[in-house]
Amino acid sequence: MDGRCLVLDFDGTVLDTEEPVYRSWWELWDEHGHQLDREEWQLVIGTDAGFDPLAELQRRLGRDLDATTVERRRRRRDVLQADHDVREGIVAWLDEADASGVPVGIASSSPEAWVDGHLRRLGLRSRFTVVVCAGDGVPPKPDPTSYRVACERMGADPRRSVAVEDSPHGVRAAVGAGLFALAVPHPLTVDLDFSAADLVVDSLAGLSLDDVLRRSGDRLAEWDPGPTLERGQV
Repeated sequence: MDGRCLVLDFDGTVLDTEEPVYRSWWELWDEHGHQLDREEWQLVIGTDAGFDPLAELQRRLGRDLDATTVERRRRRRDVLQADHDVREGIVAWLDEADASGVPVGIASSSPEAWVDGHLRRLGLRSRFTVVVCAGDGVPPKPDPTSYRVACERMGADPRRSVAVEDSPHGVRAAVGAGLFALAVPHPLTVDLDFSAADLVVDSLAGLSLDDVLRRSGDRLAEWDPGPTLERGQV
């Protein structure tokens, strides 16, 4: 163990849950004569604070939606989700981390039941040493706590570790915790501002985890050049 770890966001990073969730809400809003703006939805990708699509639609309608309608939206989300597999390059990175002895964790703003359920359905839960989700004293991103806790539980140095994110909120959390922030946007986030990330790529495919971890180590060396020599020690 050399103090390094890999921490992945879940929604939109390991699995594209963002498009099915947005699409299911967009369809429900459209069914009731309202437009769910993509730009408004983008504001909450990567966090759980701010915009509640059900509460806002009910406010605009001036009435509550019945439980059957709300449940139908959830079922539609699950149907759309079935068309999405693990994002490109994720399994290869998990394999590389396993071969290199690099522990891997999850840091997510979603509830643990949501993340854990998907990981088990995909057969990936055992690939992660820790799963840290919002709740029980862990605030949602962009607060950096989830990343700090994940690194702490894996005994890793955040400054030597890498985070993979799909949203600016997530990048801010990773950077705030001191990790090297790699952004891999998807169609719902590709036009957002990722200038805070250390590296932005279209896909993890063809990119080596070891190379990115090395970049993180190089960055640390730039931050910490070593002890200052006293006069007479040269």
